[in-house]
Amino acid sequence: MSEVQRNEGLVNHGSGTIEIAGKRVHRLGFGAMRLIGPNLWGEPADRRPLIELLRRAVDLGVDFIDTAAVYGPHISEEVIREALYPYPEHVLITTKGGQVQWGPGSYATVGRPEFLRQECALSLRRLGVEHVDLYQLHQVDPAVPFEEQIGVMKELQEEGKIGAIGLNEVTVEQIVVAREIITVASVQNQYSVTERKHEDVLDYCTRESLPFVSWFPLDFGALARVGGPLDGIAAQLAATPAQVALAWLLARAENMVAIPGTASMAHMEENVAAAGLRLSPEQFKELDALAARA
Repeated sequence: MSEVQRNEGLVNHGSGTIEIAGKRVHRLGFGAMRLIGPNLWGEPADRRPLIELLRRAVDLGVDFIDTAAVYGPHISEEVIREALYPYPEHVLITTKGGQVQWGPGSYATVGRPEFLRQECALSLRRLGVEHVDLYQLHQVDPAVPFEEQIGVMKELQEEGKIGAIGLNEVTVEQIVVAREIITVASVQNQYSVTERKHEDVLDYCTRESLPFVSWFPLDFGALARVGGPLDGIAAQLAATPAQVALAWLLARAENMVAIPGTASMAHMEENVAAAGLRLSPEQFKELDALAARA
């Protein structure tokens, strides 16, 4: 990566912008799942480095920060409030409800309307706000009619508790059903250069001009490791494999938002610098072909 690209990326200008929930934000955001304890559970050993990381990310132009009630549980939202409250007007903080965590790696989906109401109320309290600009259904509960889950989100919006509604881990068919009841502001599904199971959802969102948010854009960190399938192009660009993976995502579609997460200041800055990386058409095509071999 050239010095010009590094400097451009370090302030997140190169990622481009997109409008979500009434705010124009950069397409390289931050996923706050890792702002908690070991094994994605409990309290971190020290919140102070995480608070510094968040403040530094915002200083670098990261203005889309994604969290959820289940992260910790609850701790990620608390850390975000400690770091950024009162929130800068240009920063979009988004959270989610609809999951519970029983322990490290043990999750369950709960979409009962009364639970979603409770989750939203507690998230507002932890974030220190009376209204959240974007609130997302974390996952569809197959035990509860989908229309009921969407219906309570609409009620919360009408009551002024949430501004816009997002959906996570949904199919095209579910998006279509939801759009008959609400305005869908964003769709967040797992997607990366090697994980393309939601290709049809991305294509639908692109056609419909819906923001598509990629979670785990580095495929659980596998794409950031040296010795993987991105090494060759990373060497060509004097970049890291993680930066190449993020650059491919941003080039994949104009409605794409990538939210890499980390508890490391160095890794966060490295990720932000990916905003300045540009792939050639040949490099993009070579990476695109990885899906067939994944």
